[in-house]
Amino acid sequence: MERPTGFTLLELIVSVTIVATLLAWGIPGFRELRQNAERTREVNQFVQAIYLARSEAIKRNGVVSLCPSVDGEFCGPPGTAWQSGWIVFVNLDRDSPALRDPGEELLRVYEAWPNGDVVANRATLSFRPFGQMGVNGTFAFCDERGTVAARAVIISRTGRPRTSARNASGQPLVCI
Repeated sequence: MERPTGFTLLELIVSVTIVATLLAWGIPGFRELRQNAERTREVNQFVQAIYLARSEAIKRNGVVSLCPSVDGEFCGPPGTAWQSGWIVFVNLDRDSPALRDPGEELLRVYEAWPNGDVVANRATLSFRPFGQMGVNGTFAFCDERGTVAARAVIISRTGRPRTSARNASGQPLVCI
């Protein structure tokens, strides 16, 4: 007599239950992993923009600035959020706060971060040829998880960025 192939109803129900349990347990972890990767990507792009601006200012012996930008072409109006995207450009007229004028070379455009917020204490950043920008800056990258998962880019007076889970004073980050 031949043994029947296939699954019994009981075996199928047990298998589906095990798979459903594993998925229910694992999916939240994958969601957090995706959010961490997305936040890390944004933080790394911002740090890369700072290094680009610093090195270009030294190389060009001029001022290179970063500002938030909605259109990827010019700086947004005062109060434009950094999560709208930002640009790095050669600031020939050295204006402060930095505004990109026609004829000023656009070095790099960074896209918006639709799933997060950037809480910043600076409207623009400008780097000078001697490597100093003259002010400290803190940029907190926050997503829907709030302060618990926020990361900051803290910029020293010399223009060097570092990342941290706390602000420059060692206090928890503030997300709005």
